Amino acid sequence: MNLKEKVVINEGIGHPAQGLYKLVLSGEAAKTARPGQFLHIQVTDTSDPLLRRPLSIAGIDPERGEVTIYYRIKGKGTELLSRIPAGQVLSVLGPLGTGFSIPEKGELLLIAGGIGMFPLFSVIQSAEKYPVKIKVLWGGENKDFLDSADLNLLLQKGLDVELSTLDGSFGEKGLVTTLLEKHLAVGSTHELLREGLLQAAACGPNGMLKAVAGICLNSDVPLEVSLEERMACGVGACLGCVCTVRAENGGLKRKRVCKEGPVMNGQEVVWDADI
Repeated sequence: MNLKEKVVINEGIGHPAQGLYKLVLSGEAAKTARPGQFLHIQVTDTSDPLLRRPLSIAGIDPERGEVTIYYRIKGKGTELLSRIPAGQVLSVLGPLGTGFSIPEKGELLLIAGGIGMFPLFSVIQSAEKYPVKIKVLWGGENKDFLDSADLNLLLQKGLDVELSTLDGSFGEKGLVTTLLEKHLAVGSTHELLREGLLQAAACGPNGMLKAVAGICLNSDVPLEVSLEERMACGVGACLGCVCTVRAENGGLKRKRVCKEGPVMNGQEVVWDADI
C-alpha cells in the first residue's frame, strides 16, 4: 500500500489560467487500481505540508504499469506537486477507498461538475469493455475550462456528450442538473428504468451532488456519488473525513469517506446532517 511511484508526465494542460495538470505515475498502483479510487501522494520530502494530497485516479493502464491523474492547483500542496519533474519518485499510499461499480449492460449515465469529470474518465475506460451505452452530462464554468479539461478526449471516443456552461459560452447555459432533468424526462429512459438497465454515477461539488441525488431519487435512478472531503490519514484511522448516511433501520450512522468511500450510494447519503 505504501508505494514508490515514478513520475512519467507532470505537465500543465489547456489554458494556463485554468491551472490544470496531468500526472502519469509508473509503478505498482496500476496493478490493483479501480475506477473511483484515489492515491494519497506526498508532495515533498519534508513535513511541510504535513498531509498528503488525495487525488482521484482518472486512467489505469495495467499493461504499461501506469495510472493517470488530473488535478487543479488549489493550494500549497498541489502547487508544490506541479513543480515535480518527470523521473522523480514519489511516496504514494494506495490505491485507496471504494470505487464505482461498472455495469455490464444497459445505459451508464455519468453526471459531472467541473473537475469532477476526471474520476469519471476511469469509469468510461472500464465501461468501454462491455456493451454499455455511455451518456455523459458535464457542466463547467465556460468553454475555456471544458477545452482545457480534456473535453476532446470524450469527443474522440465518439461518446454521447451533453454540455452546459455557467456563462453559456458552450452547450446549454446553466447547471448540469438541468441537463439531467431533461434526459430523465425522455421516454426511452423510463423504459430502461423499468427494465433495470439504467445506472448513474456522479462527481463534483457537494451542492451539485445533493441536487443530482434528489433528482435521481425522485426518478428511482440508482446513483453512486464520489464525495470530496478534506482527508488527513486517508486510511480510515483519524476519522477526519466522516459523513452521515442513512442506515438500513432508518437511523443515521457515520461512514469514513476515505475508507468506505469516496464512492457511496447517492440515495443513502444524508446531505444536510447535523449529528
